[in-house]
Amino acid sequence: MGDKLGIYIHIPFCRSKCDYCDFYSLSGREGRMDHYQKALLAHLRETAPLTQGIPVDSVYFGGGTPSFYGAKRLKELLATLHKLFQIEKDAEITVECNPDSVDLRALCTLRKAGVNRLSLGMQSAQAEELAAIHRIHTPQQTDQAAGLARKAKFNNLSLDLIYGLPGQTMDSWKATVEHALSLIPQHLSCYGLKVEEGTPLARRVAEGEVLPDDDQQADLYLWTVGRLARAGYPQYEISNFAKPGFESRHNLRYWFTRPYIGFGPGAHSDFGGRRYSFVRDLDAYIDGVLHGGNVIDSSELIPQRERCGEYLMLRLRTAQGIDGVEYRRNYFMDFAPLEARLEQFAAQGWVERSPEGRWHFTPKGFLVSNQLIGDLLDRQEQASWEDLIVRPERGPRP
Repeated sequence: MGDKLGIYIHIPFCRSKCDYCDFYSLSGREGRMDHYQKALLAHLRETAPLTQGIPVDSVYFGGGTPSFYGAKRLKELLATLHKLFQIEKDAEITVECNPDSVDLRALCTLRKAGVNRLSLGMQSAQAEELAAIHRIHTPQQTDQAAGLARKAKFNNLSLDLIYGLPGQTMDSWKATVEHALSLIPQHLSCYGLKVEEGTPLARRVAEGEVLPDDDQQADLYLWTVGRLARAGYPQYEISNFAKPGFESRHNLRYWFTRPYIGFGPGAHSDFGGRRYSFVRDLDAYIDGVLHGGNVIDSSELIPQRERCGEYLMLRLRTAQGIDGVEYRRNYFMDFAPLEARLEQFAAQGWVERSPEGRWHFTPKGFLVSNQLIGDLLDRQEQASWEDLIVRPERGPRP
């Protein structure tokens, strides 16, 4: 995957906006779908020449709700991608779906168009928990959607679940996980509920609604890691679990800092040594692409050495973790100060060192990973400044 490319296409339309959602997505804007399709196709044509000679091994349609956008439009986008980009024959092509917006005909259309992985937003198997966050599907629709996916010959199904929901208990969460396992997915994403500023859920909490606290979420998380490991879904990233060979290739690009290009409002890219994002505004994006306006929201060039912080932040999210030799070779930095701290973390049961010498968090460590990574970043910055002071005549290493 080193020199290969991933493509992300953001579909910002939803039938209904969930109370916890902080992603750029809109309900009630179906009238703009055809205009948006025209803009996306134009943006793909404009960008493709920059990627000539670079094979694409993952395509991800996220949202919003891509399945709500319609299989016909997604099929057209995929045909354009295959025409303009060097899509590998075995590329992982994922579409996010909600259980209320799929049917057999649409799924068969997507499968024939080349989609080979579905990510289904199950979230919970409890009707009252779904209603509490304004998810408009039912548990029965989740079961039906999973069954339809099998009928359409999808053999790579991922289910999204959320723990820490309003009114959720350990028993109800266990029931949700067991129900998810009964649908025989190849992949599970289990996210702890976060209260994002500006969302309806944040307003509810400000008005006094009580959610499962951090300790309760920790108990739910640790039980989940153990249960899924026993069921044959080892953890490969903080929130992701998969049967061997079914890890999300596209998501791993982010954690392994491999190149990807995003399209659509709010989409991010990391390509050609530059990180950039597009405006979080549907109308501004459409108008900018079709009429030559500016659609860039932010852009920065990231020198290789400055990516050493990203290496720590992102690789430590994965079960693979970090390696001293890799760190020194890629970033010309001394790993010894970090290794000394990692050994202290290991004494607390937060990290482990594999037989191959890679350091990775334990489930207990993942729970406090933000603090631990912050500590390592501070030590990394200190080591970098000391390096500059020791070698003032040479300046930073290349």
